[in-house]
Amino acid sequence: MVYLGERECSVQRRHQKVIEEAPSPVMTPELRSAMGEAAVKLARAGGYTNAGTMEFLVDASRKFYFLEMNTRLQVEHPVTEMVTSLDLVKLQIRVAAGEKLALRQEEVVLNGHAIECRVYAEDSDNNFLPSPGTITQYRAAGGPGIRVDDGAYSGWTVPNEYDPMLGKVIAWGKDRSEAIARLRGAVAETRASGLKTNLGLFAKILTTDDFIRGDIYTRWLDDFLARNDEPVLRSSGSSKLSLEAKVALIAAALRYESQHGPEKEMAGNSRQTASKWKLDGRMDQLKREPRGTR
Repeated sequence: MVYLGERECSVQRRHQKVIEEAPSPVMTPELRSAMGEAAVKLARAGGYTNAGTMEFLVDASRKFYFLEMNTRLQVEHPVTEMVTSLDLVKLQIRVAAGEKLALRQEEVVLNGHAIECRVYAEDSDNNFLPSPGTITQYRAAGGPGIRVDDGAYSGWTVPNEYDPMLGKVIAWGKDRSEAIARLRGAVAETRASGLKTNLGLFAKILTTDDFIRGDIYTRWLDDFLARNDEPVLRSSGSSKLSLEAKVALIAAALRYESQHGPEKEMAGNSRQTASKWKLDGRMDQLKREPRGTR
C-alpha cells in the first residue's frame, strides 16, 4: 500500500470542489509524509484494498484532521496522474483483478504541478443555476501540458436530470506558475456556445492575486464572490465598457446574426427560455440564496 501525494481542493462551493491541484501550495515534505502515513495506516486498519482517497482538513498551524474516506477515485484524480506519471485507472483494474501492486513508496516521485478546472453548464452570473440545453459549438483546448477529459461535443444536449459537468481541463507545468499560465490559455481556448458555462469564473480566479499566491481556504470562493459582485464573465479589463467596446460588440453581434441565421438562434433561445424545469429551478434557488439585485 502506498500514498501518492496530495491534492489541494479548497476552492469549492457548497462543499463541491471547483478547482483542484497537486501538490498543495501549503504542503511541506514533513506534512506530506505524516499525512500519507496516516492515510496508509487508516486504510490498513480497515482492511481496504484498491484505490481510495482520504480527505483531511488542515488548519493554519498545519495540523491535519481526518474528514472522510472516498472508496473510489475522485473526479480530480487526473492531477495526481499528471504529477506522478501513473495511470491510476489501470492500477485500480489490475488490483481488482488480483494482481499485487508493483510499486513501492520510494518509487513514488512528484514532478511539476497540475491544476484542474471542472467545466459546468451553469450560470456563474446568476447564482450558479444549471444551464441545460444544446451545445451549438464545442471546442476543446490543447497544447503542451494540457489534458482534457470530456464527453461534450457540438450538437450534444446537456440533460436536465444529471450533473451538468461538461468536462475537466487540466494543465501541467514544471511549477505552479507555469501550470496557472497554461491553464489560463486553455480556459480561454475552450468554447461551449449555446448555453452558459463557468469558464468566465475560471478566467477571473486564475488572475486573482490570492489564488496566484496560493492563499486559499475552504471558504475562499464564497469570500471571493462576495468581494467581486460584478458578473464573473466580465473577467478582463474594467467592468465598465467604453463606448468603442460597446459599438464593437454590437457590430459583432449583428454580423453573427447575418451569417448564422437569426431565426434559428431566436427559436433555440425561445425553447430554452420556456423550459419549466429551468424556471422552477431558478425560482427555488432565488428563494433559498438571494444575492440581491443587479
